[in-house]
Amino acid sequence: MTSSPTATDRRVITLPIEPGLIGLRGLSPRRLRFEVEYGLERGTTANSFLFQQGASGGAPVLVHPPGASFAAPFLEQLAQLVPADAPLKVVVGHVNPNRVALLKQLATGWPATVLVSSNPGAQVLAELWEQQRPGPGGEAAAPTPSAVPLPTIEVVKQETSRTLADGHVLTLIPTPTPRWPGGLMAFEATTGLLMSGKFFAAHLCTEDFAEANRSSTEEDRRYYYDCLMAPMARQVETVVDRLDDLPIRTIAPGHGPAIAQSWRSLLADYRRWGESQERASLSVALLYASAYGNTAAIADALSQGVARSGVRVESINCEFAPSEQLLEAIHSCDALLIGSPTLGGHAPTPIVSALGTVLAEGDRAKPVGVFGSFGWSGEAIDLLEAKLRDGGFQFAFDPIRIKFSPDLATLRTLEETGTALGRRLRSQHRQAQRRSSAGGLSESRTNPAIQALGRVVGALCVVLARKGDGPDAIGGAMVASWVSQASFSPPGFTVAVAKDRAMESLLHVGDAFTLNVLAAGKESGPMKRFLQPFPPGADRLAGLDLDVTPGGQPLLPEALAWLEARVSQRMECGDHWLLYAEALSGDLLDPTATTAVHQRRSGANY
Repeated sequence: MTSSPTATDRRVITLPIEPGLIGLRGLSPRRLRFEVEYGLERGTTANSFLFQQGASGGAPVLVHPPGASFAAPFLEQLAQLVPADAPLKVVVGHVNPNRVALLKQLATGWPATVLVSSNPGAQVLAELWEQQRPGPGGEAAAPTPSAVPLPTIEVVKQETSRTLADGHVLTLIPTPTPRWPGGLMAFEATTGLLMSGKFFAAHLCTEDFAEANRSSTEEDRRYYYDCLMAPMARQVETVVDRLDDLPIRTIAPGHGPAIAQSWRSLLADYRRWGESQERASLSVALLYASAYGNTAAIADALSQGVARSGVRVESINCEFAPSEQLLEAIHSCDALLIGSPTLGGHAPTPIVSALGTVLAEGDRAKPVGVFGSFGWSGEAIDLLEAKLRDGGFQFAFDPIRIKFSPDLATLRTLEETGTALGRRLRSQHRQAQRRSSAGGLSESRTNPAIQALGRVVGALCVVLARKGDGPDAIGGAMVASWVSQASFSPPGFTVAVAKDRAMESLLHVGDAFTLNVLAAGKESGPMKRFLQPFPPGADRLAGLDLDVTPGGQPLLPEALAWLEARVSQRMECGDHWLLYAEALSGDLLDPTATTAVHQRRSGANY
């Protein structure tokens, strides 16, 4: 586990794309922040695009400036490319406090700056430009004009095209979503370059303009989708459908390398991943507002956990969602979560309004949850909890109160809290189905093919992993029986991991772990230890007497044998991930013992 990078870890490079068009890429080799989408810890890039001033004049246009994390090196590079007196136009495709902080510095260095944004983006820009964080006691400081006046904003209310210097034609496409209501893509027709902002991104650090091939970034893009796109799959599909009409040649997202060869496959992937969300029979409505992005980060982690259990998440930003969408989500969901920041000792007006709708229209038989971030107080969270409890709602978990932004340990707890909720909903749904079915048995359990599948046996093993060092280290453990050798050279094996296992987040490509093979007659102790339920965020390795492999991974001293391995490939298989891992080292601890085998009656369960 790596810590948040310092300014010296970050730099900005220029990537010439074609005459008059330059890419400016911020590079961070370590995770930039603690939000859930950075969980693979492969660093990130922040990609901007500069259309330079042509020989015949015309203002230079900067598309998708980065956030303040890259301010110093970015502004230094920009100063070498754009004169300070140039009438710079800046297309702002994503608005948050971090990006507004950089825009203020940019407006100081280039006083003739004009901002270009969507209508919701302009609204958020105006709010954040003068917004001040609350002081001690939670009271907002008296509003004072910003030291840097808000530049002129050109508002893009609908799709529009503009001819730039040297014949470039830039089409601006509003792409609002709950997570990014001010989303704005830019498409340049002569190059076929789609500057897609948050869409199709991946957090990994690379200097290469484009990915080498589809497989080189597939896991990273899927992980990013699962973290941020899955909770708003319907809106994402609408955006993807719009892109079908564009003569795209390359997609250049706001993070990660561009996609030049396989962009059609990526669009198809987005549709396929979204369809799996839509097919889910259960759903959780996630209502929130977020002033500084911290409450949204909590929502992202909760939704990631819920989705991992196979339950669909319907994400709704209460500041921009129409009332009919809110009502539909409240009526159709199986559980409801609502989150709010505390501003000046109060909840934002859109959250208070949404709460009123929940109290008037919500089903008291459906579980609810409350969460929020605060600076010096948490009155908004108290309000939500009190009103819902007084209204007769049952809580799925204790209210989540996080000061400022969640750290790594808190993110893990949030994800597992969401997964626990999803599992509980699925368990209740299965029980209801069994009660309503004839004879009290599900069809799958009596299906001869499913019974035959249960006769496929596997060794009983315990998978252990530890990632990171010091206070940021996290550990995981799970019992596995779907294990098989897969290759001789290199020596490798496969193991299937359910998507809703907490362990799954520690088993991505490049992660190390140990496979501890249990001995027949001695498996009951480890089985009992690792099959017991753990509360969200619990360290499953705490208090255990474990040995350590040469690579620093934990191993069970009572195991028959162990293998230290590294994940090489992952394949999605329905409700499981199939991992292929290459063995790095290992040992046979008890040559006289035989392997414990898991015998099942049905292939419908473990």
